[in-house]
Amino acid sequence: MKKNPSTLRDLAPGTVGMALVGSSVTVSRSLVDAPLFAVQAVRYTGAALLLLALARAARVPVLRPRGREWLWLAGIAAAGLVLFNIAVVRGVAHAEPAVIAVAVASVPILLGLLGPLLEGRRPSRQVLLAAPVVVAGAVLVEGTGRTDAAGVGWAALALVCEAGFTLLAVPVLRRHGAWGVSVHAVWMGAVMFAVLAVAFERPSDLASVTGTQWAAAGYLAVMVTAVAFLLWYRTVAAVGAGRAGLLTGVAPLAAAGAGVCTGSGVPGPAVWLGLLVVIAGLAAGLRPTPRAGRGPRCRGSAPDPAPQTPAGLGSLPGAGP
Repeated sequence: MKKNPSTLRDLAPGTVGMALVGSSVTVSRSLVDAPLFAVQAVRYTGAALLLLALARAARVPVLRPRGREWLWLAGIAAAGLVLFNIAVVRGVAHAEPAVIAVAVASVPILLGLLGPLLEGRRPSRQVLLAAPVVVAGAVLVEGTGRTDAAGVGWAALALVCEAGFTLLAVPVLRRHGAWGVSVHAVWMGAVMFAVLAVAFERPSDLASVTGTQWAAAGYLAVMVTAVAFLLWYRTVAAVGAGRAGLLTGVAPLAAAGAGVCTGSGVPGPAVWLGLLVVIAGLAAGLRPTPRAGRGPRCRGSAPDPAPQTPAGLGSLPGAGP
């Protein structure tokens, strides 16, 4: 009878993480005219330093990658960080934020199919049936939005990269935990963006960055990178990529909420209907069942060592994207 509270505690970090990711779509729009690579390099450098400081303060060991782990972690950085952010920033220049947010919200279907296979399990019928419901609700919340052919392409790239952000982490989460995967992916992403900045931008371009844009980059570094990464990977490690993937439906809800806060007005009936549909899909897909396992830990593996859950973040909901 203790499975339900435990499951809720495991899902809470991912829910908060996805809410932060959803808010990033609106925030990223202010960076359309900023030097993309340089600003992102600064963002991820700051996030990496913050994560290392928090890990040291919480006495969480960050293990050195070995063998193929370097490739998996580099893949997370290249797809989930570098290409995803390029797709979002370039995408909102060709499409309304709703288009990108809906693309990201379509991830549950990919994660529901591929996540369990990477974890050595068969996809859950419950999750596969709930995923389209969550996606449909997300479309109602955000609408289709206006876009052109380039916007559709960037949205499709954002979808693939968002899925890669989770799927590529599955093979390394067991050994490195949420902290290790977050730290290594972020510093690798910072290096990749720095290389791109040197190759395609000029140092003087940073002088054109406004205070508002630096504030947006700071928010993305702290909340959407350092905090959200830790929260998201903790949930993936606890419940598996398939079930965690349903929580990406929270992202468009957060994006809509961020739009209201920035002066978009009160949501219309379609948005409220979409909210109810997303909630229904999440309730159906995440409903505990007698056979429900705990993702990668369901096959008799031992739980993560205690240090993986740092006391320094204990004030966050289920703290552990």
